[in-house]
Amino acid sequence: MVRALDTYTRIFELLDELKMEQQAFASAVGVSDDTASDWRRQRSKSYTKYIPKIAEVLNTTTEYLLTGEGPKIKAPTSESGEGALKEDHIKAAFFEGAEDLSKAEMDMLWDDARDYMRYKLEQRRKQKHE
Repeated sequence: MVRALDTYTRIFELLDELKMEQQAFASAVGVSDDTASDWRRQRSKSYTKYIPKIAEVLNTTTEYLLTGEGPKIKAPTSESGEGALKEDHIKAAFFEGAEDLSKAEMDMLWDDARDYMRYKLEQRRKQKHE
């Protein structure tokens, strides 16, 4: 029998899927790491008053967090406003399967990837203007 997911479970499943560190999550939501730790250990349900911010940080909707209905992940927008892909989400997709790397190693790889993309963009711009 499949058990229904509750809000708590949906929050932490998304957090784990994004491979976002708890400390980064807590900071983005605006709470202490200890508070987020209490949420994860089910010692506190104070996360309920942060649902809109948690949804924003996890790139989902309040509807999904509260009911499990609707899209799990917000569709990206081309604007930098609400719903836009955040760097953490891009990193999570980029590093899928890289659980054996440390945060420092992932940060270095991310810097390399960003530098390479800038290089390739500059090459394309030069080609375009030749």
